Amino acid sequence: MDRTTSTAPAGQPEAAAGRPRGGVTRRALLGTAGAGLVVGAGAGVAGAVALDRAPAAGTATAAGGTLGAARLPFHGEHQAGILDPQQARVQLAAFDLAGGAGRDALRSLLQRWSRTAARLTAGEPAEEFENQVALDAGPCSLSLTFGFGATLFDKAGLADRRPAALEPLPAFPADALDPARGDGDLFVQIGADDALVAVHALRVLQRQAAGTAALRWQAAGFARTPGATAHPVTGRNLMGQIDGTNNPRPGEDGFAGKVFCAAGGGQPDWLAGGSYLVFRRIRMLLDSWEALPQDRQERVIGRRKADGAPLSAPAGAAENTPVDLAAQGPDGTLAIPADAHVRVAAPAANGGAAMLRRGFSYHDGLLADGSPDAGLLFLAFQSDPRTGFTPVQRKLSRGDGLSRFLRHEASGLYAVPPGAPDGGYVGQTLLD
Repeated sequence: MDRTTSTAPAGQPEAAAGRPRGGVTRRALLGTAGAGLVVGAGAGVAGAVALDRAPAAGTATAAGGTLGAARLPFHGEHQAGILDPQQARVQLAAFDLAGGAGRDALRSLLQRWSRTAARLTAGEPAEEFENQVALDAGPCSLSLTFGFGATLFDKAGLADRRPAALEPLPAFPADALDPARGDGDLFVQIGADDALVAVHALRVLQRQAAGTAALRWQAAGFARTPGATAHPVTGRNLMGQIDGTNNPRPGEDGFAGKVFCAAGGGQPDWLAGGSYLVFRRIRMLLDSWEALPQDRQERVIGRRKADGAPLSAPAGAAENTPVDLAAQGPDGTLAIPADAHVRVAAPAANGGAAMLRRGFSYHDGLLADGSPDAGLLFLAFQSDPRTGFTPVQRKLSRGDGLSRFLRHEASGLYAVPPGAPDGGYVGQTLLD
């Protein structure tokens, strides 16, 4: 649970590490690029990273304003949508290759998708299958991030190039996974500050894949819209909890090694500069959670609900106040309970394991029993899930008091290749 604060000058877009923002393009006819807000929303797995972006003073939210003009370049060392500030909307989807679609068909599809992603993120219409849904919108910080599931490598004749770290995630206690809503050969994360822009991009990709890959599953999520609050703070999840405090930050020693792969050390050369993405669809048992008194909720998390400060901190402390796991209350008991989320998830208690998290909330109506089908689309980038997600989640599933209010219902693990070079395509290091 963590945040970092934008230092971008007012009226200028924040540049994520290694990914400078671009300018305004043909589709962004009005306004100038502006900064926004990024929040790390998450539950069930911590020790993760959340990026923050604060909106510039006077950020416009009307169509064609500064919010719509913000642009994220598609080409770069790393794929967009990893280090870039989190957008307000996301479309997640996975595709399965059609029978008989091998390496050449996969290369052709990724080239096609990369050309389309470069145009759409620049604010230009697609060259083919353009449906005019987002024709009058700006780029809206659109990003497209692609990943490869373990099953892709056998189907495309690339079994000898499958990373060892792409082994299936282990089963965790209380998992209730639906295979139809997870995994898949090809994964795409589409983020944007406008829902129509994100949906438009997914629809174009889906039509371009026809005959080569079919949609396996799809999910939509949301975070706080940039400029929605006059006093930007780390965002809240659907439990009402400030979520994203005290995670490691870009620029800290060792950060890149926790998020991005380097050649050698068991990682394939083609994945250098890439990452691994863990996806989990985590339903929150909101009826049970909301029945708890606020003080009980705070003890489950280990933080005050109003300001996010740890229960070990005195009154008036802020959310970034360091957690004191040894602190005691007036009665001599631990100020932060033994099974509190912040204690069990602390990096110090997990060998320093860390992940860069970009979670989004979802709310898909009601289940048959009348309870909300709502929770978190958990997304975490890391250099190796065997030393990142897996050991942390194993510990959380056994000793985290928050786990009683969560159900992991879908899962996926994907190798995320490095960014596409100018004139190149995502996956080029694997396929060429």
